[in-house]
Amino acid sequence: DLFVKRRKVANLLALAVLSLLRPGYPMHPYQIANVLRRTGKERDMPIKIGSLYTVVRNLERHGFIEAAGSHRAGRRPERTEYVITDAGRVELRDWLRELVAVPESEYPRFQAALSVLSTLHPDEAAASLKERIRALEDDIAARRDALAHSEGTRRLFLIEAEYALEMRRAEAAWVRCLLAEI
Repeated sequence: DLFVKRRKVANLLALAVLSLLRPGYPMHPYQIANVLRRTGKERDMPIKIGSLYTVVRNLERHGFIEAAGSHRAGRRPERTEYVITDAGRVELRDWLRELVAVPESEYPRFQAALSVLSTLHPDEAAASLKERIRALEDDIAARRDALAHSEGTRRLFLIEAEYALEMRRAEAAWVRCLLAEI
């Protein structure tokens, strides 16, 4: 029986934080943000440092992570490092299984625009779709190039990039068909 469970901390950034802390190494939020950016996770979810601190506080409040200690380096502010708890490991696995298994309706901006596309004159709609195709083609080329330059990286660490590339390719093909109809 597939259903979406109400999460105590539902921000997808929390999922990324839990997954980074899963190996058991203490990290502070600034360090977490750096790893997320370095590994390209900003392509998968918005990463804002203010939101990250809120997510970390919420994860701690709900017992999914806990402070492992804090330290100060020079004149820098004190930094608290966090580790994942057993409850956090359970939440991570449960949430991840749900996200992979349960198709969920998402509301992308493009879909919203398509729902009222008839507002535009056909020539204007076609011109905008042509611009979108050019942008998609540029994005597809960049994603393909990034994957080509990821030699030596295990495929398991690239599957979200492969998925995003295939979704862009499918979108471009669909937009080309719509443009031909217009």
